[in-house]
Order: sequence, then C-alpha cells, then structure tokens
Amino acid sequence: MRPPLDDSRILVTGASSGIGVALARQLAPSARVLVLVARRGDRLQDLATDLRTARPALTVEVESCDLADGAARAALVEAITARHGGLDILVNCAGLGDIALLEQSDPAKLELMLQVNVVALTMLTRAFLPGMVAQGRGGILNISSGFGLTWMPVVAAYAGSKHYVTAFSESLRAELAGSGVVVTQSCPGPVATEFEAVAGNPTGQKVPGFVELTADQCAHASLRAFRRGRALVVPGFVAGILIHLGASSPRPVLRLLYGLLGRLARPRLLSQDR
Repeated sequence: MRPPLDDSRILVTGASSGIGVALARQLAPSARVLVLVARRGDRLQDLATDLRTARPALTVEVESCDLADGAARAALVEAITARHGGLDILVNCAGLGDIALLEQSDPAKLELMLQVNVVALTMLTRAFLPGMVAQGRGGILNISSGFGLTWMPVVAAYAGSKHYVTAFSESLRAELAGSGVVVTQSCPGPVATEFEAVAGNPTGQKVPGFVELTADQCAHASLRAFRRGRALVVPGFVAGILIHLGASSPRPVLRLLYGLLGRLARPRLLSQDR
C-alpha cells in the first residue's frame, strides 16, 4: 500500500527551515495543494513565492502557527478543513530538541518541546485522520529522530519524546492496516540544520562530516520510503548503521556504555553552569 502523493492536498509542519523546507520543495512537483506551517511566517512566504514561481499551477498556502498553542492548532485545522475539506497527506516535521542534563534544562523549553514533538503531532494526526479513513486513502509521514530508536545521556526528554513518536507511529500503522492510510516514520541521525542552534550543544563536540546528512538528502530518503509505503526509514548509510547497531544492542551493554559516558559528561556540564 502506498500513499496518494500525486495530485494531493499536503500539509507540512516545520516548513520554515531545514528538513521541512526540503520536504516542501520535493513534494511541490506532485502536489495539488501544499500548506506550509511554521511560526516564522516571513520564511514561509519566501518559500511559497519560490514554489509558485517554479510551478504556477500549484496552490501554495502559508499558515503561521505556533503548534504549541492548542487554540492556534484548532484554528489551523478549522481553516484547512473549511478550504479543502481535509488532507490527503500530513507531514509532521516540526520538532525541537534539548541537549542538557535534565536538572539544568529550562522547564519552559522542555514544556515547549514536548508540546511540539508529542502533543501537536498527535493532535494534528487525530484531527485529519478521520477524513483520510473515510475516503479510504491517505498518508502520514512523521519525521522523528534516531533517538526514537535508542538513547544516551544529556538528551533524556528529547529522546523520550522521540520514543513516543516511534510507539505512536508503529501502533497507528497497525491500527490502520487495510484502511488505505499509510504511516511512515523517518528516524534520521545528524542533519545539517538549525537544530543544534536551538537545542544547544553543551558538549562542544561537532558531528563528524561523514555522519551528517544535508536536509535535502534526509528529505529525499524519507519521501522515497514513504512513497514505497515503508514503516520505518533511517536516512544515511553511516548514521543508519550506527543507529541500528544501538537499537539492536543488548540493553545491559548500552546501560554500561552510556552510564560511563554519563559519568564523564556530568562533571564537565556541571562545571559549565557555575
């Protein structure tokens, strides 16, 4: 079973930067309606102008929306439903990260991250799914993270939010078997985006270039798997090997390894906070 990507009504969240922009650009040639959602409306307008110029027949709409705000989400759903009657494809790409010892994390930032990564993804899916089921066709692409399959120190809440996305996506896919609606989850490793600038990087360690993907590469691999109706994709050869290795390793081994890493990281991060 494959999602109806051609001549479709598509919504992409997180479309103002990084993977979201790349997804929008790669979906634009086949979509009928493309709704771009993010907080930064100016960036969305610039992207929309580029997409309309490249393909005048495409309907591109911009919705500046704070997905952490429940009322704003409800208004977004209402507006799209009123204009288009629903969606054929929902791409949940919006997400935030937080890299820190949990006791050093900003509570407001943690709550915002969970609202976007968990609540918004769930509630948007809940809002548009009934229409897809009723028409017997549709697709949901959740852009998650390699941390949805494994874990490590200093990303406890972020990894937890992505483990939610994994369980949610897999469970929902099973629920929708035979319905005509496809659910695919993408769990990339490091991608060259603004993620680190928002999440922070207290370790000061840069990701090796041979592991990191571009946003275009990540989007291409994710959409290729989605078009084929796959349940899960881990974009990138090297990152894929490392993530699958972590996911398949015995938990006692990972606990030992990451416990040692945590012991090394903790004093360094605590000293930076003084």
